[in-house]
Amino acid sequence: MRHLPLLLSLLACGTDPKGEGLGEADSAAPTDGSDGSDGTDGAEGSDGADGDDGADGADGSDGTDGSDGTDGSDGEDPPLPQQIVRFVALGDAGEGNSAQYAVAQAVAAVCAAKTSEEVDGEHAGCDFVLYLGDNFYDSGVDGVDDEQWQDKFELPYADLDLPFRVVLGNHDYGSTSLEFWKSSYEIAYSDHSDKWQLPDTHYQFVEEHAQFFALDTNALMLEGVWGDSGQDPWMRDLTATSTATWRIAFGHHPYISNGRHGNAGEYEGYDWLPIANGATIKDFMDARLCGQVDLYLSGHDHNRQWLSPTCGTEFIVSGAGAKTTDLPGRGTATLFEDAETPGFIWIELRDNELLGEFYDQDGNLDFSRSISR
Repeated sequence: MRHLPLLLSLLACGTDPKGEGLGEADSAAPTDGSDGSDGTDGAEGSDGADGDDGADGADGSDGTDGSDGTDGSDGEDPPLPQQIVRFVALGDAGEGNSAQYAVAQAVAAVCAAKTSEEVDGEHAGCDFVLYLGDNFYDSGVDGVDDEQWQDKFELPYADLDLPFRVVLGNHDYGSTSLEFWKSSYEIAYSDHSDKWQLPDTHYQFVEEHAQFFALDTNALMLEGVWGDSGQDPWMRDLTATSTATWRIAFGHHPYISNGRHGNAGEYEGYDWLPIANGATIKDFMDARLCGQVDLYLSGHDHNRQWLSPTCGTEFIVSGAGAKTTDLPGRGTATLFEDAETPGFIWIELRDNELLGEFYDQDGNLDFSRSISR
């Protein structure tokens, strides 16, 4: 009992015999001075509000939040930054006519408007252009010095400071679609232009959370003449290993269309005509696009269509980059179709949301659709 007065005195001061804090009074005063330099000063938060180990003090000086001793004011992880990819798609534009210039100006205006309306004010309204083939009517180019490069590409798109990710159309292989050597000229021009990007007849690239597959559909259609294009195993392997949120393929010929050319396997209404009916394109797309990619963009028909989804994939025709042709109807359901005015589609991939908007050559919004992964 001789120690009782000492114990009572220590309890009255709020400490135990070892000098450690007790109960709710543990942060009321430091035990060794006002600066807490040895980590025991409750006023600086170095021993924490709960008096456990001095690692989660009230000032959060070690990167944690003293209010709850975890990692933030509310204990939640900060939101991840959004992944955003924005691009324009148009095809059949290689005319050098007034409509090609008008569409180019509309693209520039829409891209500028999309940039200014972005909340953070930093993300571009357009990152690149998907250029969907028939880049030079009617017979492609005859070298990297062909004057058509200026007349039908550089000058019409002079105000667009964007990379063009290009695919080849049937007219890029000459008026007969059989002049296979002409593809080499368009590939070689990639070294002569800051905009034109065509590294090979078919290729892939990744932007943020999206993977893009550029196809040579003319080579697919002519495999019975030219031999295997190599695109089937190439596409099979890429899609099998892809970890992208969005997988988007683009080429010249459509899988389905309500336009004059119609559906692969029965192009021009000829299901019986070998090669020209596009049976090999249909076989490829049945196996490598349907359910394997989220979206396929094409041209060939000179109009704008958003087809009703089929086989697990969205299909869009955007072949009105410089002219239009009518929509006779091939019995294929569409969500939107227009053959009255040239135009293009603008697409945004924001995390797991896709927004597509069709614009005409005057920059008027004609149709929009949103889908989610």
